[in-house]
Amino acid sequence: MTNKDIKTKENIDNVKLIKYDDAIKLVKKEVDSVLSSSPRVIRGYTEHLMGSNGKFIRAISLIACAEDIDGLVHPNAIKFAASIELLHLATLVHDDIIDNANLRRGSVTLQKKYGKRTAVICGDYLLAVSLKLAASINNKEDYLELDMPDYITKICVGELSQHINNYNLDLSVYRYLKIISGKTAALFEASFYAGAVLCETDKVKINKYKELGRYIGMIFQLTDDCMDFETTEDVAKKPVQSDYEQGVVTLPLIYTFKNMLGFKEKARNKEVTRDDINKAVVKSGGLNYTHLLSKKYYNKALGLINELEITPSKKGRLIAILNKSFRVL
Repeated sequence: MTNKDIKTKENIDNVKLIKYDDAIKLVKKEVDSVLSSSPRVIRGYTEHLMGSNGKFIRAISLIACAEDIDGLVHPNAIKFAASIELLHLATLVHDDIIDNANLRRGSVTLQKKYGKRTAVICGDYLLAVSLKLAASINNKEDYLELDMPDYITKICVGELSQHINNYNLDLSVYRYLKIISGKTAALFEASFYAGAVLCETDKVKINKYKELGRYIGMIFQLTDDCMDFETTEDVAKKPVQSDYEQGVVTLPLIYTFKNMLGFKEKARNKEVTRDDINKAVVKSGGLNYTHLLSKKYYNKALGLINELEITPSKKGRLIAILNKSFRVL
């Protein structure tokens, strides 16, 4: 849908477009409303999650992509963005169960406070309300098909692939990048795609947004991989120095196993400590390699942003999101 189309629709159907900053506030309000208005049996658990809402980077991405030449956003973007955030929250609840995590965004996790069984059900509930919210969009026929279930499939397959490869010391760089393209990047891709279909009809342009989202998702995960070695729990607001202990072999360590003679065998024989691993990923260049790969994705993403025919303010927002993913914290 072009900007001209949206303006025309506003005149015919009296659709009130929303300013960017107001749209972000409305997304947060929508998410809080869903969490606080859950059925009584689950409300106490979902209200607990309201205190650990993150930075809404995926929702912000969607709203930024949906912004028209006047800096306005179609109201359907609010529900799409809230749906994306609820889906993301569902994946985090399930991740915390898998990782046995006690802390998320500085707050006690649902599984730690209420137990794993309750957390599983709450995660499933969030997934269900996310899909319900996305399906409640009016005039869906006006948009290109946004296949939310397909993105959920990609996320699930990515998570399962990671689980299957837990403690796989022979995991290749290619295979690992394939895993995180589903586990993390797919939801960013969905966010950028959903925003694009609200303001574009040209498939080539929409695919550029989609690709941009995937690149930013890859950057986000690779930067997060490095954080596990480079920062503290107080700074990250979540467990660090824990990926390997959970069986997750990330890119810095994959590179180290490949390039540091004998280290993989020591790890296989359980002859390495966490301190040994931390020193090895620095000495082998594993962290540098991961940062360099992240920088390559950054440059590709920046190139795509420069190719988009968008306003300076929208370009600035997308670059800010890109820079945020590159630093994460």
